[in-house]
Amino acid sequence: MHCNDQAPSKEKILALQDAIDLLGGKWKISILRNLSFGVMRFKDLQEALIGISPKVLTRELQQLEQNLLITRTVNTTKPITVSYALTQHALETEQAIRALLDFGLEHRKKIKAG
Repeated sequence: MHCNDQAPSKEKILALQDAIDLLGGKWKISILRNLSFGVMRFKDLQEALIGISPKVLTRELQQLEQNLLITRTVNTTKPITVSYALTQHALETEQAIRALLDFGLEHRKKIKAG
C-alpha cells in the first residue's frame, strides 16, 4: 500500500488515527451517508439504519455533532421533532466514504467469485 514514497510521519499517523476515531464504529459512516441525501428526522434515521437502538443512535448523533459533522435542529412542530443535517465540514468526508463504498462493492464481488 503506497500513499507516497516517504515513511509516514508521526503527524500523519496521528491524523489517520483521528479520522478512524471520528468515523469508526458500526454506524457513523451509515449515518453520514443517509444524511448526504438531505435533512432527516431522528425517527427516519432510525428506520433507515436497521438494527440500531434509539440509545445508540442518540450517542452516535451526539458524537457527530460534537465533531462538527452534523447539525441538530429542534423543530417547534406538534409534536416537537428533531432533525439532523450534514455540515459543510462533513461534506469533506464524502470522497472517503465513496472510496470505502466502492471498495466494499468490489470486495463483495471478489468474495462471491471465490
